[in-house]
Amino acid sequence: MANVYFCPKSQKLKAINYRVILTTLISIFCYLTGTEKVRAQDNVDQDWIFKNSKTLSELWELDEEHHRGTFLITSYKPIYFSLGKFSTNTNKNPQSEQRDNSLPQPIDLNVFETKFQLSMKTKVFYKVLWGKADVWAAYSQKAYWQIYNKELSRPFRETNYEPEIILNFPMNFTVLGFKGRMLGAAFVHESNGRSDPLSRSWNRLSFHAGFDKGPWQLIVKNWFRLGGSNDDNPEISDYIGRGEAQLIYDWGRQRLSAIGRHSLRLGEKNRGSLQLNYTFPIIKNFSGHVQVFNGYGESLIDYNHRQTTFGLGVSLIN
Repeated sequence: MANVYFCPKSQKLKAINYRVILTTLISIFCYLTGTEKVRAQDNVDQDWIFKNSKTLSELWELDEEHHRGTFLITSYKPIYFSLGKFSTNTNKNPQSEQRDNSLPQPIDLNVFETKFQLSMKTKVFYKVLWGKADVWAAYSQKAYWQIYNKELSRPFRETNYEPEIILNFPMNFTVLGFKGRMLGAAFVHESNGRSDPLSRSWNRLSFHAGFDKGPWQLIVKNWFRLGGSNDDNPEISDYIGRGEAQLIYDWGRQRLSAIGRHSLRLGEKNRGSLQLNYTFPIIKNFSGHVQVFNGYGESLIDYNHRQTTFGLGVSLIN
């Protein structure tokens, strides 16, 4: 009878009890050693990995699901710091079309410098124009620092300031397989805050459209210059351009983007630029950043100066 009492079913019950005991011991060990915290942090990191590449709906809060409220500062353009940027044709004597608007002699600039960009935006008004649009305020700043130029006491060569007021309309339509997510307009001012002969500035009215398709994003812009022609850069649109197309591809935590600008003119005024960016993860929110630029307008002071630059640094926000 004893053999009947200790049947395989009883052995199965014992095995279950052993597993319960073993699981309990492992849980206690993980709790005491902090392993569970590490596992939880891994889950957080995985969530962050998948959410690192935000859609246009998330970036611009185009629906109720992603609306975060007004006057909350969020990122706009990429935030990065190029530790080293090399130029094939450094502009040592910047000059506008006005021949009297130039320096008395060239500046002894280094071909190597650093560059950084800061950019942010905030939603000012929500659901204006009969509930169809949002109003945003944005600010971007680029700085070019001759930090390796000891002879000139490491000055900032150029700083560009770019505030914007943006009117954005959430949309939902399809063009060539891409989803149209937004249409809008913006008033943009850009200047370097300097006096003659190095003063450069312009105002423009810009129109934009945003599309996405899976890991792809496409943003196209067309702008018209505002103001007179008797300024310090009267033909800036023939160099920097009158339109822009930005194509972005997210590959996991890596991002590739191309920004092309063009004057939308032919002949001698057929000018523009192409900028390529590649970011790759280093640790958490810290990424490496590679940038290649070719054409006119790498900075405002260089709006009519053609060059090719190569930059390598780090990125905080893509």
